Amino acid sequence: MLKLMLVGFMSLLLTALQGTLAKICISRDLATKWLPCKLEEKDKLLSVSEVSRFADANYCASKGKVPLLSTTAFSDLDMFLFVLAVTHVAFTAILIFLGQAKIRQWKDWENSIAMKEYNRQYDFGNRISHVQEHDFIRSHFRGVGRINTLLDWLHSFFKQFYGNVSKSDYTILRRGFVMTHCRSNLKYNFHRYVMLAFQEDFKKVVGISGYLWLLAAILLLSNVYGWHAYFWISFIPFILLIAVGAKLEHIIIQLANDIAEKHIAVEGNLVIQLSDDHFWFHRPQIVLKLIHFILFQNSFELSFFFCIWVQYGFHSCLLGHVGFLIPRLIMGLSVQLLCSYSILPLYAIVTQMGCSFNKAALFGESITEGLHRWAQRSKKARKQTVLRNDSHVNGSNERERRILMLMALVSSEEEDSQEAESTMEDDNIIAGVDHDQIVPEIV
Repeated sequence: MLKLMLVGFMSLLLTALQGTLAKICISRDLATKWLPCKLEEKDKLLSVSEVSRFADANYCASKGKVPLLSTTAFSDLDMFLFVLAVTHVAFTAILIFLGQAKIRQWKDWENSIAMKEYNRQYDFGNRISHVQEHDFIRSHFRGVGRINTLLDWLHSFFKQFYGNVSKSDYTILRRGFVMTHCRSNLKYNFHRYVMLAFQEDFKKVVGISGYLWLLAAILLLSNVYGWHAYFWISFIPFILLIAVGAKLEHIIIQLANDIAEKHIAVEGNLVIQLSDDHFWFHRPQIVLKLIHFILFQNSFELSFFFCIWVQYGFHSCLLGHVGFLIPRLIMGLSVQLLCSYSILPLYAIVTQMGCSFNKAALFGESITEGLHRWAQRSKKARKQTVLRNDSHVNGSNERERRILMLMALVSSEEEDSQEAESTMEDDNIIAGVDHDQIVPEIV
């Protein structure tokens, strides 16, 4: 709801700035070339009477130019922004729902593994075993060398298209997380943590940040006849998505290689070492940002198609040739299916193999909020205590300053009275008059 309110605000802002934006002028030659359709096809969509209704056309005509946007273009842009926001929110919500449905299939693994871990009934007990005896190593480690590295990447690339997380993978990844972050509770519900962390992360993906709106503006301006820009741009989300999927799969392989290259045998069960080094630029958050970008651009492609289809029809020149349109739609649907079925569940578990963790998911939302409120109250109480101490010190200093001023004033008055008395005594002695007699008269 908040995102749609933001879109409404942007629509209102666009209407308020319509007069200013209409003063953006371009040359007539550029106006005849910077079009999504051929000029003769453009004339069918934009009549002569409509050209005369360009917003503030006289301003650009005085410069021998034409406005960049017409009043109709402003109306269409306003509608497209709304459709884009609704499409992005709806498609992202559907993806998250499907991704969670896939993750729920791991719950049976969690129940069986947690019971074994709690009862300390490990498959290998405490005996020493060769690393190759473990399914996790056998399925991921192929040796050392350039050829094996290339085979690892090829395996990662193809595995993302089918069952990407096996039970042995889940068992080892879970054990590595539990032994790193909550060693004292081997029965910790890792599946619940993954679900909560997944929900917390994708609250950010539903939103549309400023740089994504800027990207949408650039994409709209790139729709020029003859460029087929939208056809080539439609490959970007798909290429990025399979790159992200291959990277996440390869991280699992790297975790297996770390153990196999350092140990010949282990005592008990395998325990992987969590590290940010396996992620791009040592930052697991980059994966989420890439997925955010992929989903937004895919939403842009599909929302643009729906808008033009409803307003101008399927065969409109704005959509381009059918031979270029069909592959774009196939790419968009492929991204939706692959992301929901494979990439999102893989992201949910592999990104937990970094050094950091989601506090809200680990401790629970209610506990985290309680700790946050307690920290705020403690900080506020500490600040009030400091202020009271400062006021007490300042009050004491002020009282001491007043006492010193009064003492100085009294001492100065005593000195003045003593000087007056000494002067009077001197005068009385000189005049030969007794001091006791003169003082009452003065008083």
